[in-house]
Amino acid sequence: MNLWNVELEGYNKNNIKKYETIFVLANGYKGLRGRLEFSKIGNKGNFLAGIFDKGQAQVTEIVNCQDPLGFNIYIDNELVNMEECSVDSFKRVLNMKEAILSAELVVTTKSGKTVEINSERYVSKSNVHRWASKYEITPKNFSGKVFIENYIDGSVTNSSDDVMNRSKHLSIIQAYDIRPGIALETKTIDKKIGIIELTRLIGENSKGNIFKARRYSKLGEKVVEVYETFMREGTTEVIYKYGTTYTDRDTDEELYYSALEELNNFVLQGYETEKSSHSEAWDEVWKDIDIQIQGDDKAQVGIRFNLFQLAASAYEGDEKVSIAAKALHGEGYKGHVFWDTEVFMLPFFIYTRPKVAKALLMYRYNTLDGARENARLSGYRGARFPWEAADDGTEVTPKWGFDYEGNAVRIWTGDEEFHINSDIAFGITEYFRVTCDEGFLINFGVEMLLDTAKFWESRVEYNEEEDRYEINSVIGPDEFHEHVNNNVFTNYLAKWNIEKAIYFKEWLKRKDENKLKILCNQLCVNEEDFEKWVDISKKIYIPKSEDGTIIEQFQGFFDLDYIPITEYDQNSMPIWPKGVKLDRLGDTQLIKQADVVQLMLVLPEEFSYDIKKANYEYYEKRTMHKSSLSPSMYSILGLAVGDTNNAYKYFIKTVYTDLEDNQGNTDFGLHGASTGGSWQSVVFGFAGLSIGLDGNLKLRPWIPSNWDKLCFGVNWRNSKLQFSIYQDVIEVYSTGENSISVNDRIYKISKNSTVVIKK
Repeated sequence: MNLWNVELEGYNKNNIKKYETIFVLANGYKGLRGRLEFSKIGNKGNFLAGIFDKGQAQVTEIVNCQDPLGFNIYIDNELVNMEECSVDSFKRVLNMKEAILSAELVVTTKSGKTVEINSERYVSKSNVHRWASKYEITPKNFSGKVFIENYIDGSVTNSSDDVMNRSKHLSIIQAYDIRPGIALETKTIDKKIGIIELTRLIGENSKGNIFKARRYSKLGEKVVEVYETFMREGTTEVIYKYGTTYTDRDTDEELYYSALEELNNFVLQGYETEKSSHSEAWDEVWKDIDIQIQGDDKAQVGIRFNLFQLAASAYEGDEKVSIAAKALHGEGYKGHVFWDTEVFMLPFFIYTRPKVAKALLMYRYNTLDGARENARLSGYRGARFPWEAADDGTEVTPKWGFDYEGNAVRIWTGDEEFHINSDIAFGITEYFRVTCDEGFLINFGVEMLLDTAKFWESRVEYNEEEDRYEINSVIGPDEFHEHVNNNVFTNYLAKWNIEKAIYFKEWLKRKDENKLKILCNQLCVNEEDFEKWVDISKKIYIPKSEDGTIIEQFQGFFDLDYIPITEYDQNSMPIWPKGVKLDRLGDTQLIKQADVVQLMLVLPEEFSYDIKKANYEYYEKRTMHKSSLSPSMYSILGLAVGDTNNAYKYFIKTVYTDLEDNQGNTDFGLHGASTGGSWQSVVFGFAGLSIGLDGNLKLRPWIPSNWDKLCFGVNWRNSKLQFSIYQDVIEVYSTGENSISVNDRIYKISKNSTVVIKK
């Protein structure tokens, strides 16, 4: 078993769309769905980070751009089509180490001609504008004329399988014959963003060019070139397909000439040269992110898949884009950015690739004006970050959707899920705790903290009778319950957000008092506001049980119907209890995902072991895990309170969310939050890594009995730490001088040295 590969053997048209997601290749700038060229079913997907449009869609959404993958083989005018041919053998392999997708297939046409096709594809990590494919074609029982068709399809739509919501976001501007090669330039409907795709085929053998004739044509919204060649039985011919992508976001020059120059240079340097650069770039990424689990092959492949897809989804070169909930892997959630990024994905980048983490936070800063507009439009002050974000920070949550029974329902999350503000504040402070990047905090971070606190000041309601501040009519992480009062996740993090704003206001005063004065002037806040913030933080309401042990998810939650979960499906996921009304979930204590448990993981230092354990046991039996965000959180808290058996079960659910499609919707794109949760489950869960109240790293590991070794690395301020955890020994290597607490005992590590600790 190759622990760097995800493999698919045997052709099954029913899982085409699922594997299109699993086999996506991305570089943070561009994502190409793992479309199989010789199948005519599935969902085409060419997604470019930051390219959004509304057009006739319900809301602004990521644009499914013109598809450049078109590649057909005709044997004497008979199309090689897997739905019509006999598939004699079939295998696809995602090599995660080098980020290369390969396929091996042998098919026989209806007329009895058998051909073997081996292909590979990469989307370059070293030059994000480049991608390429390679095809090795071998006739097995014939010699004859073969036509190779290369095309770019501009007829693609979003929501192609949803007839009522299908949307076209592109206008065709121009098709080009670049002799050899083709290009198709488009513009988005609303913002007129130009996008161009160029492709060129090169077919050569020992005698030189293999093509005998060429024909160019523009067929509707497709641009096409067809080559004629002659192939001999048993002789393999190799064809390279080079591609380049540019948009108006990338250059001020004319798109066509920028992309053409890139393509010419690409072809001149060659497929293999760029492939080597691409693989070397990925090798550097893997040095930062890899997790090794020895003794558990399933866990090893699973965690690497999640690390690979998460790292592929981000690009430090663009501070105006973030990672969507479905990354660059599909149209699910319309390509929007949620709290998933800051709470679930960002910690991975903070600890492994901090330059990427900073770029993701800069996306929030660069959309801050949109957040301020959201607050203004809803009658509040400060900045209100959108629950669903696209390119400008304004709210783009759809107003209507469907419930679990297919009924049309009003979507309230964009109106009521306010905790996104504090989630972003968490990302800012966590980034600073780990990196000590004072420049980011001074120039960008404090401004966001102050403006989110200003929002909370305007959003809280004072209850004079109880002398407390409340936040009413909200939705917490558990979206089964809408319009609730005093959701603890929301209230507690609002309190924490305000406290951090006050703390870093004083910090900035010490670091750069003039900068603070400018900020206060810009944001229209003064000491009177800060005093009010202190009062709010002290008096915000946190509902609890009478003995204070169980935190009440929201005011009145304890009074709802308790319906036990007794059945589970083949993926060990809860089945709806008999008799529960899916349109009345708000009347029950069933919850969609971690809520109170989530709070205890975002702010672990705020809660004692006994409180964590009691709340984990209380809420675990009520959680339906109808979000991929949930299992990883129960894995981590389970490990923290000693539930090691369930913790491993939840971990495997998390890392195989997409590989086993245990949420049933992998077709629509990657579960980005689950990929981040996978990393957190290992590092914060099994390794027990955390930051203590003293600001230093802590480690309290537990690994399953079948794990011989767990190995991973993190960036910690100005050094790198490498951890090797065995059943009886822990080894910690540091590139700089550090102190670390392991099982509550402090160890000092000298520069470029290793400390060995017996458990």
